[in-house]
Amino acid sequence: MAKKRPQTKASKPQLKDRGRGANEPVPVVGAREPCPCGSGRRYKACHGRAAAHAVTELVQRPFEGLAGECDWVALRELVPAATVRLTLKDGLPDGVPSVTLATVLPMAWPALRRDDGSVLIGLQNDTSTGDLSRDLADTLTRALTAEPGSPVAGERGSGAGPRLQDLLDPEATFAPEVHSGFEFWIPESADNATPDVAASLERANSAAIPTVKLSGVDAAYWCETPEKNHLRWVMPHSEEKLLDALARLHAAGTTSLGEDTRLVGSFRAHGLMVPVWDLPTGMGAEECEKPAAEFAERLVAALASDVPLTADERRARGGLTNRQVTLS
Repeated sequence: MAKKRPQTKASKPQLKDRGRGANEPVPVVGAREPCPCGSGRRYKACHGRAAAHAVTELVQRPFEGLAGECDWVALRELVPAATVRLTLKDGLPDGVPSVTLATVLPMAWPALRRDDGSVLIGLQNDTSTGDLSRDLADTLTRALTAEPGSPVAGERGSGAGPRLQDLLDPEATFAPEVHSGFEFWIPESADNATPDVAASLERANSAAIPTVKLSGVDAAYWCETPEKNHLRWVMPHSEEKLLDALARLHAAGTTSLGEDTRLVGSFRAHGLMVPVWDLPTGMGAEECEKPAAEFAERLVAALASDVPLTADERRARGGLTNRQVTLS
């Protein structure tokens, strides 16, 4: 199981100067150059050490404060092919008809400015700092001014600059559209894809696991695998409260979603818990809708309880905790 890293603030600490004034920031220079603060040491051994630490610190919940935080997590970690139209706080710049978030782009491009000026941002790419929100915001900012018809290259972030929370409208609806494949990469107006894009499309489609977003509850995604089907449900509740609630339901035998289904554990991803159910092969997404909605009602009641856990519930909680896996 991956280790959980401590939660840190997203903002980069301001670096103070020894000889330039108490509140004046120290410029970033090459690692082996003398530190501009006048200490006589190399930058990497002086203020560069704090700068590097700020860049690599992990922001535990990078999508906190965004509309649809749970779906952001699902699209980052669970869903192969999906898109969401994004709304910017300040509106779209001239020449940019739309901005769309995509799980993955061809050749793992961080972003793409299409011929018509529209922008696509890839969510599942590797990022260079511990703040996924800031890295994606940097990519988005560069994509908005990129030449139409060109991909946006990955760059190492500085740990400064805006975050998604600064750029996106918090009141806008976040409504993912899950796709069966990656044909959305190729605009309808395009006659065909380049050989590289076509090859990337074929590889991506062959690896995609069939996935469907449930319509009756938030951020729950059914998927099909050769052995069995699963329901993976990203939940916004605090981990301790959710574990207590799931333990109450598990001890009472009410975590099931129907015959031959069972709650098998959970992921921990970007600061949120993702309970996972095993489902029989014949149980599709539509068959999950009603039992998932009924479970959601039971969960609300369990979350509201403040009665101390019984011995059976504590044992159930311990089992659930032992079956957690941290993704990020």
